[in-house]
Amino acid sequence: MSGKKLKLLFILPLLLLISSCKENSVGQQKLRAKKSGEELNTPGGEQSQDKLETSRSEAASGRFEKPSPEQLRKTLTPLQYYVTQEDGTERAYANEYLDNKREGIYVDIVSGEPLFASVDKYDSRTGWPSFTKPLEPENIVEKEDRNLFMVRTELRSKHADSHLGHLFPDGPPPTGLRYCMNSAALRFISKEDLEKEGYGKYRKFFDGKRK
Repeated sequence: MSGKKLKLLFILPLLLLISSCKENSVGQQKLRAKKSGEELNTPGGEQSQDKLETSRSEAASGRFEKPSPEQLRKTLTPLQYYVTQEDGTERAYANEYLDNKREGIYVDIVSGEPLFASVDKYDSRTGWPSFTKPLEPENIVEKEDRNLFMVRTELRSKHADSHLGHLFPDGPPPTGLRYCMNSAALRFISKEDLEKEGYGKYRKFFDGKRK
């Protein structure tokens, strides 16, 4: 057998193997792409996030349907879910809004219902964001909490029934109250974004026109 024929006997199978590997690689890429596309259409993908944003928008306009626990687990962070759905408490001094000094409002992370305004926020030196009064009192529900061998006043959001924090009678004037909140239960909307986010009516709170 000539040398050229011998080389072909070795080269042809090798070329077929390389071609097969490339096809498998392309096939795997297409499969991964398809799975990614399918995941985006599951409750945990873009569709689920869109539903949550729609729910928040509806809450801002007075209509809200709470997502299922399964949806919430996919749209909230583990900490947000633990705090709002399992009545948890985030770590003091290690949370998102403790030192936030920007002007704007704080809404429920699940429903988007307005809860507090930056104009009522103060440094309580407790490690959690604190407010002297709510922005919309009707969106705050007070419940007796007898956990931890003491009686406290728990605060929950009206529409989403999210655990927010607790109310204490040791705040500054004029209310003497401290609404002690978990940052994980809140979403901050800056005054510049109020109109865009559907909360335009609260802009006046930062223009010296609050009543």
